Amino acid sequence: MHAMDVLGDPVRRRILELLADGELASGAVVEHIHEEFGISQPGVSQHLRVLRENGLASVRAEGTRRLYSVDAEGLREVDAWIGRFRQFWEQRLDALGTEIARGKRERRRSPTPDPTPDPTPEDS
Repeated sequence: MHAMDVLGDPVRRRILELLADGELASGAVVEHIHEEFGISQPGVSQHLRVLRENGLASVRAEGTRRLYSVDAEGLREVDAWIGRFRQFWEQRLDALGTEIARGKRERRRSPTPDPTPDPTPEDS
């Protein structure tokens, strides 16, 4: 199965988002996914298996617990596919960075307005 097919499922994408924050025990993954999607433990285990078999997640045993984490190697295929389209937004991000820098320079050059208001005729 192609990595993009695996990531086409919103549950598997959410699992990877959870794992991106750090290693999680399978029970914690089940708890999050059940709360958000209403999926049972066997269903979540199936999604974890698909992620693992397609190289997007890895698992290690710690006693009786199974700890899952993102497998960066599997995400390289996704990055390579997306890389073909990166040109479409990189130029815009570069232009945005230029405009932000220009605005910062202009703010440094312009005099700072006096924070005290001018007295009104009634104040004099």
